[in-house]
Amino acid sequence: MIEPREFLRGLFDAAIASAQPQRCVPAHLPEPPRGRTVVIGAGKASAAMARALEENWSGPLSGLVVTRYGYELACDRIEIVQAAHPVPDAAGLAARTRQFRSTRAARTRTTSTSSSPGANAAGARTRR
Repeated sequence: MIEPREFLRGLFDAAIASAQPQRCVPAHLPEPPRGRTVVIGAGKASAAMARALEENWSGPLSGLVVTRYGYELACDRIEIVQAAHPVPDAAGLAARTRQFRSTRAARTRTTSTSSSPGANAAGARTRR
C-alpha cells in the first residue's frame, strides 16, 4: 500500500507538471494570422510561456516579456527582460514603457498576445 504522503506528493508533482507552459501552451495557440504577432508579457511565468510560444509558432514573431530576476529563459525572437517583483524597479518601468510603445506602433494586422497569467486574470476582472 502507498503511503499517504507519497500519494499526495505524486498528485502535487502531476499537477505542477501539467501546468508547465511547454506542456499546456501549444494546445491553446491559434493559427498564425496574416502579418506579425507581437508578444508582450510580465510575471514569473511569462518567460517560460514566451519560450513555449516561440518554440511552437511558425509565423513572424517578436516581443518583449518582463520577468522576475532569476526567472529568465533564453528566447530567439522574444526579448526577455528581468526586473523586480512585486515592487517595480527602473528596469521594469523601462521595459513596460517599451512594451506600450511597441503596441502603440502595431498596425491593424498585428496580433498582440500577452503572456502574463496573473496580469491577465487581474485584467479580466477590471475590464468590465
